[in-house]
Amino acid sequence: MATLDSKGRIVLPKEVRERLGITPGTEVDVREEDGKAIVEPEDDPEQIIDRMEQLIGETASERGETTPLDDAVDPIARKHRAAVRSGAEKTGDE
Repeated sequence: MATLDSKGRIVLPKEVRERLGITPGTEVDVREEDGKAIVEPEDDPEQIIDRMEQLIGETASERGETTPLDDAVDPIARKHRAAVRSGAEKTGDE
């Protein structure tokens, strides 16, 4: 049984993560459905990256900014992107 911590986080049991193919960096959709919390992994990590880059471009456009070059991307965003890609590569190797 998983336990909720004071920040609202839970650790999914290893068996569940393995069955669902959830690895570090995997994006998941969390929603309420009929009074239950549903956690589903995103299907394609590359789609997540594409969506993330699209949102960055849209936000920059709304602000009248240009999309930053890759080496000018926020370090946190770059780290997140690398984690998603790493998770995708690990999933593809199995």
